[in-house]
This record gives sequence, structure tokens and C-alpha cells, in this order.
Amino acid sequence: NDIDLVVYAVTLSGRRDLAGLIPARARPAVRPIPARAVRALWDRSSHPRIERWTGPVDVVHATNFVGPPAAAPVLITIHDLTFLRYPEMCTRDTLRYGHAIHRALGRGAHIHVPSNFVRAEVQEAFGLEPERVTRIYSGLTSAGDTPSGERRADAPRYVLALGTIEPRKNFPALVAAFDRVAAAETDLELLIVGPDGWGVDALTEAVATARHRSRIRRLGWVDDATRTQLLTGATVFAYPSRYEGFGFPPLEAMAAGVPVVATRAGAVPEVVGDAAELVAPDDVDALAGALSRVLADDSRRRELIARGRERIRRYSWTTTASELVDLYGKLQ
Repeated sequence: NDIDLVVYAVTLSGRRDLAGLIPARARPAVRPIPARAVRALWDRSSHPRIERWTGPVDVVHATNFVGPPAAAPVLITIHDLTFLRYPEMCTRDTLRYGHAIHRALGRGAHIHVPSNFVRAEVQEAFGLEPERVTRIYSGLTSAGDTPSGERRADAPRYVLALGTIEPRKNFPALVAAFDRVAAAETDLELLIVGPDGWGVDALTEAVATARHRSRIRRLGWVDDATRTQLLTGATVFAYPSRYEGFGFPPLEAMAAGVPVVATRAGAVPEVVGDAAELVAPDDVDALAGALSRVLADDSRRRELIARGRERIRRYSWTTTASELVDLYGKLQ
């Protein structure tokens, strides 16, 4: 109750939509920020300070890699280090994050990360003392009790995958694994849900060359209600990612009472614990085997569902907010 929240966005035109995207008690900074020009200045100097748009503040929380110059202490959230670990999976804009972070660290910024995995990576990559990096887990919005997604999906049984279509998510490997499973599971479909990012051609080719391509569907972006229905109706949730700093979708599936098959990629093992079948990234045989086990073994399914429901109790937005507020106080 004692937090006065001012929200800024580094955008020239998007500021017009900002007020409708934030809580009623928050105040938007509505003066235009010409993103390209301002970021170019921040790359070279410590001006203009963000208070030019927000007014005086006690702490600046940059929630997505780019920490602006400020008179107040700056906290930067680093979600992962894809731009350093897998530059071939990044866009040109994403590859600039490293320089922006170095600049902000030189100005004294503190770092927030969503997992112990990312904390260790950040300390190593930027040579930081442990006290300059704070791990606060993200929270989870439960899928809740909703009607089954089977009617929405129009499929009796399906493996569900969620995420933007990009190389890091490794959906072509899932298509290959599904193709091996589908021969024995004749009523099973694969649904891939999420907007196109980049590197879409690899997925398109994988689907086109799959033997069971008629049972593979890409649904693109869906609204929250449809997403929840698809989750609750899934037979298995698959998360074949090559690298993650946290990993929300497996937790969303657990909240929906769906067993999870995922890869040991980045922070995924830390986040899901023993509540998922885990395989090595890029191991199509292992992924196919894990899907087959969960589909065929009712006892294992029940075990994973029970463990998942227990696991999600660790991730609360209330806890996340409380820990962030405590951190803001320490930074002042």
C-alpha cells in the first residue's frame, strides 16, 4: 500500500496504450520516448535520465534487460542469457542486450533474475559479486477449473505445446518425436500453439515432411480463454526447449492437471523439480520415449499430475511482489 508505481515504456507510439495495460492505481509515464534515439544515447552516455519521463522516483525497475540511466538506483531483470549462450538463436536487437547491461552495471545497477540457474550464469558472464544479483522466482497464475479443451481442439487426445515459434523452443524436434509416437497412438494429435516469431521455416518443413503430418496442427496465437481450455484438455504437455531462464508453460500445464514432458534445458529442472519427465535437449529418441511412457502408463500420469499440483505451490505472485518490494527498500 505504500508503493506509488509509475510505469514507463521505451516507445514512441505505444505509450498511448500504456494506461489500459497497467493496474488502476499505477500512473503511466505518457511523454513520448523515441526508442531508437534514446537507446542510441544510452549506449554512449548517461543521459537522458529516465526521470525525464517518470518524474522523481526512489527506484527504477527495468523489467526487460535494458536499464536506463537514472538518478535513482536501478534494478534490471535479466530473464536469461540467450544472447550470450546462443547468439545464433537471437535477433539483431536482442544481441544488443549485452552491451546495454554492461553499460548499466557500470552505472551501478543491481540485477534481478528469475532462477538460481540464471543467477549463476549472470555472475559468471559479467563478473559480479553475489550481492549484486538477487534471485526472486516468478509467480504463477493458475489455469483454474475450466471446461475441457477437447471440444475446442476437436481432438480426442492430443499433445500440447505452447510458445512463440522460434529456434530456442525447438518445435521441429517435438514434431519428429511425435511422428515416432503417432504410429502406435493412432488417435493422438499434436497441437502447437503460439505466434510466429522467427525461424518459422524450420518448423514448417518439419511438419511438411512428417509421416503423420495430418495429425499435426499449428493454431497460432490464441486468447487466454482458449489457451486455458487447450491446457485443461491436453493429454500431455510437451516443452522441448533448448534453453530457458525460467519456464512458465510447464507450470501452467501442472496447474491445469496435465502431465509434463520437458527438456533439461537451463532452469527447467530447477523450476519443475521431480514433477515432470525430463530428457536431454535435442534428443528426439528420448523425447519420443518420454511421451510414450506418459501416454501409456496411467500410474505415472497420476504421479506426475499429483507432483505438479504440489510443485506449483512454490510459485506465487504475492510472494514475488513481496520480495521485490523488500528489494526496492534495500536499494534505496
